[in-house]
Amino acid sequence: MTQTDDSPKAKLRVLIADDIQETRRMTRLMLSELNVEVVAIASNGVQAVEMAREHHPDIVLLDFNMPEMDGLTAFKNIAQIYPDTGCIMISAQDDSTTLRKAISLGVHEYLIKPFIVEELEAALERVGSRLQETREKFRQSDQSQKKTEAYLEQLADEYTKARRSDEQAMKLFEQLAGNPQCKVQWLKTLALIYAIRQEWGKLKDLSARLETQTKK
Repeated sequence: MTQTDDSPKAKLRVLIADDIQETRRMTRLMLSELNVEVVAIASNGVQAVEMAREHHPDIVLLDFNMPEMDGLTAFKNIAQIYPDTGCIMISAQDDSTTLRKAISLGVHEYLIKPFIVEELEAALERVGSRLQETREKFRQSDQSQKKTEAYLEQLADEYTKARRSDEQAMKLFEQLAGNPQCKVQWLKTLALIYAIRQEWGKLKDLSARLETQTKK
């Protein structure tokens, strides 16, 4: 069903991380006035990463200075797990060096303590919009990749039936093998082509991969 402009927006799922209890409390109170769902609250960077891994929030609000792991390092780790996660960095440090460092690591917004609910709301809206654009790009890219893989597999099936072992066929199956989730049948076909073409070095490497995958 098509969503109209007056349809309610889905709540953003937010994680809060700050080592100061009062800041955590005040941030939580501010968020309770907005269209968000607080899915987790952490008191340090290590907890933030662990909770983000479990809850997969849309946006993380991270304090810059935290014990055990600082906010920037925490976001770097979270982004490796979930690249589509938005980030608002919170800090008492209002200096250009810290801001540039945060931006270089992909932080989307930077709030200086103390901030008010209107500033937090505006930051959340901006990050939410960017997040929607990013996820749409991921979706389109994933669809495009699936179409390409489907075409390559169709071509590979035709090459297999024709028992082709020429260089073009080898390159096709090597392209399929570049996917870590490549089907074993294509790897076996590629191994046969390597043997026919006497590509012993490539065959040795591929055999090791085949052995590993068939044991799973």
